[in-house]
Amino acid sequence: MSGPQCCENPPTLNPSCGAGHVEQLCGLNTYIVGSQDSKLAILLLSDIFGYEAPNFRKIADKVAAAGFYVVAPDYFNGDYFAPDNPERPLTVWIEDHGTDKGFEDTKPIIQALKSKGISKIGAAGFCWGAKVSVELAKCEIIQAAVQLHPAFVTLDDIKGIKVPTAVLAAENDHLTPLELVKQFEEELAAKPEVDGFVKIYPKTSHGWTTRYKAEDEAAAMEAHSDMIQWLVKYVK
Repeated sequence: MSGPQCCENPPTLNPSCGAGHVEQLCGLNTYIVGSQDSKLAILLLSDIFGYEAPNFRKIADKVAAAGFYVVAPDYFNGDYFAPDNPERPLTVWIEDHGTDKGFEDTKPIIQALKSKGISKIGAAGFCWGAKVSVELAKCEIIQAAVQLHPAFVTLDDIKGIKVPTAVLAAENDHLTPLELVKQFEEELAAKPEVDGFVKIYPKTSHGWTTRYKAEDEAAAMEAHSDMIQWLVKYVK
């Protein structure tokens, strides 16, 4: 299910970028930004390039500015996907960094947030992280989820969702093609007990919200705004 689009336009990583700071949370280095007094938290789940990508941290800072305490764990422990490493193509790398492990690593983080007095938690996942966010949405340990250009998400995943979920999809996505996105939309529409939202961004490709080129920047900013609006609606 993974292909070249997952690897296009890789970011130049910068461990010191962003307005927040890094600290250990449940054994994972985690980028944290936002008011320590906020009772509302958002988990940001990165794509395969990890939490040191400058655009990803800019998104975290934006979400924090909307009034949330934002946590973005390094699920890969510094072993981010490197497209220039021929010995570890994506099919090999993903064997060491399955989304199922990401889901399990998130459970204690959510418990730690709740122990700090956090009353509501949302999750927004990009590419790889979208699969983790949908798993969280299936077991109701968060209040809302957003999937941005999801990878590995199936129709059965969508059928299992139990909390309000938004799917922000690229028009030209080889990993999650339009036909599948339309099935997601139909399934969410058939679940009156769960609010769902699907939006397709014209002329965009997989990864555009975090790895946008100049011509995609306006659409990326629109998606960031739509993501924040959804989180504000259901987590605030």
